[in-house]
Amino acid sequence: MLISIVVPCFNEEEIIGRFHARVTTELERLEAETGTEFELVYVDDGSHDRTLPLLQEMADRDPRSRTRYVSFSRNFGKEAAMLAGLRHAAGDAVVVMDADLQHPPELLRRMLELHGEGFDQVVARRTRTGDRVTRTLAARAYYRLINRLVDVELVDGVGDFRLLSRRAVDAVLELTEYNRFSKGLFAWVGFPTTTLAYENAARERGRSKWSFRKLLNYGLDGLLSFNDRPLRAALHLGLLLVALAAAYAAWIVGAALVKGVDTPGYVTLLVTVTALAGVQMVMLGVVGEYVGRIYYEVKRRPHFLVKATNAAVPKQQHGELVRR
Repeated sequence: MLISIVVPCFNEEEIIGRFHARVTTELERLEAETGTEFELVYVDDGSHDRTLPLLQEMADRDPRSRTRYVSFSRNFGKEAAMLAGLRHAAGDAVVVMDADLQHPPELLRRMLELHGEGFDQVVARRTRTGDRVTRTLAARAYYRLINRLVDVELVDGVGDFRLLSRRAVDAVLELTEYNRFSKGLFAWVGFPTTTLAYENAARERGRSKWSFRKLLNYGLDGLLSFNDRPLRAALHLGLLLVALAAAYAAWIVGAALVKGVDTPGYVTLLVTVTALAGVQMVMLGVVGEYVGRIYYEVKRRPHFLVKATNAAVPKQQHGELVRR
């Protein structure tokens, strides 16, 4: 059995060497005990530091050529990096994990055991121990909201750290959309899935690349990628406003017939017009988000461009995985 470890990297020169040492030690121990072979597929997402030279050095020092790297021409984002890693992974099972050691390599053994029990997806679910209360509450509120809207179930605490069987990887690779939200894609393909809880680990070195703005945009991607309910909500809101306007007009006409014409309420009119203009802008923004996604889809641009690599792309031929 061959297991592939896919590791997206962006400006990880401070930690990549330690990550490589720890994960290689764990995998070599598994190989000695169970005979499971492994490969490491690093994806450099256009780093500006020495991440790529370090990856090249690690690949050159590997006597068995188990360390591979793919480097992008620029920063295309983590979703593109994971896609590239999955495309270049040749393993019977593929594990996606971050390079910052917040995904403990020691969990690989248990993941492989659960995969051997017949699960196509073994998903690591981190606890929120040590998180700020505000962040925990915000995450729970987000997942409660999004699971009422999207067509798949997203679990709080579940990220990209997971093991995928070969057929699960192939299924994900068949989903070629440009606007990718991997959490939803992994849930959409299905197959037997189990979760594995682990304690939240602090980042050992460097800083997280996820700013509040990036997290917000990522959350919006999850909301819009797997449903059209915001569009339906905009339609319902428009119908509700039309009904309220008709009721208000009927009330004004009735009051005029009973009490005569009164002085118009300029303040009420101004507030109403402003509120309706705001609602229209929100609905236009929702429609614009979907139109923008269609715009990027129809261009059919590649998800990424490769600047340097020592990894061949596997392909499926006659039911067997071979190298091109």
